[in-house]
Amino acid sequence: MTDPLDLARIQFAANMTFHILFPTISIGMGWLLLFFHVRYHQTADEKWSQAYQFWIKIFALTFALGVVSGITMSFQFGTNWPGFMQTVGNVAGPLLAYEVLTAFFLEATFLGIMLFGSKRVSRRAMTVAIFMVAFGTSLSAFWIIALNSWMHTPAGFTMIDGKAHATDWLAIIFNPSMPYRLAHMLIASGLTVSFFVSGISAYRWLRGDHSASVMAALKTATTLAAFLIPLQMVIGDLHGLNTLKYEPAKIAAIEGIWHTEHGAALRIFAIPDASKQINRYELAIPDLGSLILTHSLNGEIKGIDTFADKHPPVAPLFWGFRIMVGVGLLMLGVSWFSAWTLWQRRPLGKWLPRALIMMTFSGWLATLAGWYVTEIGRQPYLVHGLLTTADAAATHSAPMITSTLILYLVTYAVLVLSYITVIFHLARKASDSRPEGQASLEGMIHSAAAELTTPMAKM
Repeated sequence: MTDPLDLARIQFAANMTFHILFPTISIGMGWLLLFFHVRYHQTADEKWSQAYQFWIKIFALTFALGVVSGITMSFQFGTNWPGFMQTVGNVAGPLLAYEVLTAFFLEATFLGIMLFGSKRVSRRAMTVAIFMVAFGTSLSAFWIIALNSWMHTPAGFTMIDGKAHATDWLAIIFNPSMPYRLAHMLIASGLTVSFFVSGISAYRWLRGDHSASVMAALKTATTLAAFLIPLQMVIGDLHGLNTLKYEPAKIAAIEGIWHTEHGAALRIFAIPDASKQINRYELAIPDLGSLILTHSLNGEIKGIDTFADKHPPVAPLFWGFRIMVGVGLLMLGVSWFSAWTLWQRRPLGKWLPRALIMMTFSGWLATLAGWYVTEIGRQPYLVHGLLTTADAAATHSAPMITSTLILYLVTYAVLVLSYITVIFHLARKASDSRPEGQASLEGMIHSAAAELTTPMAKM
């Protein structure tokens, strides 16, 4: 039987995997919708209004699923990980409360205006509402990343009777890794939305919908992706330097370095063997690892053996990181070629739209790979150097956790498949039936919600 601790970790990972899919879209899409709205009022060109009317339906569905999955995830702090709040609740509790009191209330206040106020409020009020919702989603990310970063690089606290007490809230919030993680996450959200919008737009284009609104969304999304992916690479490099300084065991696992090396090679491919602490079938470029991580050909990278048993598993980090980087390089090539093709007004042909469709959810894949590297890389700690995962876990039986885990997985699988099905259904409906913008926004949102709930009702 699987160990209850491993089951509890898998269950939280399942919740986090499902939840993070939707904030990565809603954060970026809020700002994209603001751009569409502003461009419409700047140019009076209906294509921007039509793009806004189509994508706000998907934003509403995404936002709703993100809220629901976030609530489910937060319950697990009490059910599966009581030791977390018992030990660091004086720090984690206020940060989570700030997220609700500022970001969530801000979003909830203005979301109704954004969705249903187009004919009820002034243009300026609508613009403010859209901005506030977009700002609220980013502010939510700010608080969550502040807490998550603190768990990796804790600062600004003191331990009294086994509990963390805040001594400097600015040091807690702006802990050493927070700026890099926040920038990395916000850009990842922008990239996720860019490929999401370009993929759905390419799908509509292949179905014969060559309308100005589809092309405007496609061009905007690919241009945004082409701009963001090089920026993400720069932020990623800075984040790597920060991680090497504060979490060297994570870097050793990512790079598959078992023993301390000067002039460490960059391992392109390998099969890590933890039992013998070697890499099998290794393909590496000499000295490049040290050059990337330390900006010196002879830079020192500590090996896994330096950290005794206080290090994360190597294989998940090694492969997770390479999946993230591989998807990122693919994003770079596809976005640059797509943006160049569109700006040069060259024919799209057939294979480029198909490539964009295949990349629709590439942002999800890259984000999940990166998130797994980040979170697994903190093991065996829940709060680095302070609280281990084992010490924070509840003492539930394996059968109890297994039963709830199965229910979670089934529910999440149905919801994700339903979400994707509804999105492509809305794309087909917009392209095949009537011109965009003929139906009221309220009617379209209610129709989309009905489409989402139909698969559940048939179960």
